[in-house]
Amino acid sequence: MLDQKTLDQLWNFGDPAASEARFRAAMVEEMYDVDEQAELATQLGRAIGLQGRFEEADALLDGIDDDEPTVGVRILLERGRVLNAGGRAAMAVPLLEQAAELADHLGEEFLAVDALHMLSIADAGNAEVWMRSGLEYASSAHDERTKRWMIALHAGLGSFLRGKNRLTEAMVEFQLAEQWAERLGTERQKALARDAITECGKALAEGP
Repeated sequence: MLDQKTLDQLWNFGDPAASEARFRAAMVEEMYDVDEQAELATQLGRAIGLQGRFEEADALLDGIDDDEPTVGVRILLERGRVLNAGGRAAMAVPLLEQAAELADHLGEEFLAVDALHMLSIADAGNAEVWMRSGLEYASSAHDERTKRWMIALHAGLGSFLRGKNRLTEAMVEFQLAEQWAERLGTERQKALARDAITECGKALAEGP
């Protein structure tokens, strides 16, 4: 199967159309076996979904004929992502729960945390629970790429807590996001974490 770093090199989340083209090109290369091509197809479905072509993405994911378990996790995850983006969050939640459970069973740490992160978005009523579950899982991950989820999860939890006016707790999360960004993140992640701390600090100084 493909490791996440290989898929990262094909992705440009700021340009899903370019990502679509890359995945289409990769899928016809002879260097990938059948299971790997199926895995690439799940990412093609995601790129199509990011462009708002939800029915096309869902049909593509539905048509992937591969019984490799990791591919199965990715199909569940991407179908959940497409449903959520298309305004059908309630339908996405059970698929994402299945993805998280199966990924955990398979030892696919990155995918398990990805699914938990998506659940925090799709299942808004339990967002804090899912984010804390994701943090707990990512903190014990063996893979550095998986640990990078700590940045997004701490930042997301900080934003959630700030929205609830739990500013002191939010500041702690933003500071943790910055620490992880300094350790493993991109320059953009570092800058965003510093900005979040600054803005939360201003809110704290203003008081209730």
